[in-house]
Amino acid sequence: MVRGEDTVLVRPYLVAHEREEEARLRRARRRALWLAVHGVDVGPRLIHGVEVTA
Repeated sequence: MVRGEDTVLVRPYLVAHEREEEARLRRARRRALWLAVHGVDVGPRLIHGVEVTA
């Protein structure tokens, strides 16, 4: 019997896409944190569906 954990049936380009997406989100969080430390707010523009203005 073949177990799913023991086989590599996932296409490599799908894994690469997921890793790139995670890396992109990490970069965005780091950028927002760096800007916040320097006094620049880049928070969400929509909160509960309502556009927030500066």
